[in-house]
Amino acid sequence: MIKTVEYVDGYVRMIDQTRLPLEKVFVDCKTIDDVANAIKTMVVRGAPAIGVSAAMGVSLGAEAIQAESFDAFYAELEEKCLALEKSRPTAINLVWGIERMKRVARESKYLSIPKLKQRLKEEALDIYEEDIAANKSMGDFGQTLVNDGSTVLTH
Repeated sequence: MIKTVEYVDGYVRMIDQTRLPLEKVFVDCKTIDDVANAIKTMVVRGAPAIGVSAAMGVSLGAEAIQAESFDAFYAELEEKCLALEKSRPTAINLVWGIERMKRVARESKYLSIPKLKQRLKEEALDIYEEDIAANKSMGDFGQTLVNDGSTVLTH
């Protein structure tokens, strides 16, 4: 399976969809700003992939926060999320991914900051796995609707 977006050793790697189909080029995003730029410049496309990328970006943003209290941590996280939201303001899955990550942060406010950061990374990976499962399920269902030898045109 080709992974269009994945979390690798502290950064987010995505296929640069502006280069397809002629080239298969990867972009490595090391900061939440890198993820925002990838979304804005359409390196990553498609609502689900944007939502997954946003969640992973929030996790990267959380890792960079040096606050010692939850309130200071969350205030900085909200600032970073607002900048990420502006990368493509009409993308519903972008906002959904960000809001889900912020909710998890609020629900985890009694954890230590390092454990909170780990919890956010886990949530981003859960969102990623949920997206893979949903796509596989759609593919399995769609396979029953298309006869062998049929041609499907997408655009």
